[in-house]
Amino acid sequence: MQPSAYRNVTIIGDGGMGTVLSILLCEKDVPTRMWGYDAKQLSEIEHSRENCRFLPGYTLPDSLGFEAGDDRAMTNAELIVSAVPCQFMRAVWSRLRKHVPDGVPIVSVAKGIENDTLLRPTQILYDVLGKDVPLAALSGPTIADELARKLPATACAAAVDEVLAMRIQSTFTCPWLRVYTNTDLIGVELAGAMKNVIAIAAGIIDGVQAGNNAKAALLARGLAEITRLGLAMGANEYTFAGLTGLGDLVTTCIAPTGRNRSFGERIGRGLTREQAQEATASVVEGVSTCQSVVSLAARCGVETPITQAVYEVLFENKPVQTAIENLMSRQLKPEWSAGSAKSSTKVP
Repeated sequence: MQPSAYRNVTIIGDGGMGTVLSILLCEKDVPTRMWGYDAKQLSEIEHSRENCRFLPGYTLPDSLGFEAGDDRAMTNAELIVSAVPCQFMRAVWSRLRKHVPDGVPIVSVAKGIENDTLLRPTQILYDVLGKDVPLAALSGPTIADELARKLPATACAAAVDEVLAMRIQSTFTCPWLRVYTNTDLIGVELAGAMKNVIAIAAGIIDGVQAGNNAKAALLARGLAEITRLGLAMGANEYTFAGLTGLGDLVTTCIAPTGRNRSFGERIGRGLTREQAQEATASVVEGVSTCQSVVSLAARCGVETPITQAVYEVLFENKPVQTAIENLMSRQLKPEWSAGSAKSSTKVP
């Protein structure tokens, strides 16, 4: 029997994904409130009934509530959505920590790995809140603009607690969004983070016009790279062939308006990292995630040549063409080494 959906939801964060999920929930008649760290910006969204900065062109439902007060934002919430970019989560949740109701689950929609700590989003929440909060992730190929247009999409609710994942599944499933469940929280969050780095590389390929063969190879070898690191961290290999692995990777690498791919394309066309970031309105998660993955891979003793190449281009000023030549001239090897397909069902 399918568990019941949550009926009172607070969304922490007023970016594109938080906004489109608020629209979805309101259209399902789920009482929903949005909180933003910038009270002025939140007020502008409330009065214009449109998120002009992160999701322009879509009218917000009249039933969507707004709450700038830290102490009132999560009152009576049955479910809390953390829609804060990964590198800002610690500051936001440190500010909100004392107001989080006991026992209310939090589902993260962020995709990244925190610099310095190398923690995934749900690990950041656990680290900051310091109490037993049920935690989950909602991830997959879910471009906010396409969701707002009600184009068919899929996502995955991941939690160690399968019942929690199923309740989140019930909460967000609607005629244009089909949600699956997964208990591999490690794999789902790692794949969601790393695909942004590969998407930067895909954009670079587009920027230098290296061709479709190169881009196809990048996606295939990028997925192998994500899988290697995931297995070393205890994830399940099947996660990486699913919606939050291959599915999200493909979408992010081919979407014309994707932030990470577009950022990479600007790099391929000759812009510096700073110039490419200035040309992007939203946070480019793949830039900071690239730094984290390089450190995480070193800690786990895993080769991530594509991520390493992106890091060298972005942070060590290596010419793009040199990085491509270095990748193409690496030592020849089998596509899959012995034992590389072994999986683990370990969960955090």
